[in-house]
Parts: sequence; structure tokens; C-alpha cells
Amino acid sequence: MDDTKPSKSARKREYLALQKLGEELITLRESDLLSLPLEEDLLEAVQEARRIKAHGGLRRQKQYIGKLMRHVDAEPINAALERLRRR
Repeated sequence: MDDTKPSKSARKREYLALQKLGEELITLRESDLLSLPLEEDLLEAVQEARRIKAHGGLRRQKQYIGKLMRHVDAEPINAALERLRRR
């Protein structure tokens, strides 16, 4: 039974981790953000999140970024962020 699906809780933890990674993208400088290997729709969502001032709107935008992160390979993004952190 090794081919069972992850539990709902495990999937939620994974999605929240991706959302947190996406939230970290919002805090980066523009030059650092543009140096990352991001798909265009994800880059646009992050840039839009920077412009949103309303708390509720920003929360929804962060959730949207998390949703977009589910469809990309987060490993190269995470590796690039790690290199930026070490600078």
C-alpha cells in the first residue's frame, strides 16, 4: 500500500508551505524577483500583491499565489531564494 495518496492534512501542509514561499517572493526587491525562474503569471501575481493595500485583498492575492505555486516546480525557486539569503 505504498501508492496511497497523501492525507488531506499532508496536502494542506504542502499547500501552505508553497503559499509561504510565495509570500516570501512578495518581500523581495524587484531586481532579485526578476532574477528568479518564475513563470510570467506567477511574477505578475507577485507584482500585483505588492500594489494591494487592503488586508483582505492582499490575503486573497497570497492565496492565489499559493494556488499558482502548486502548478510550478518550486525546487528551482527555493534554491534561488536560498542563494539570495546567503548573500
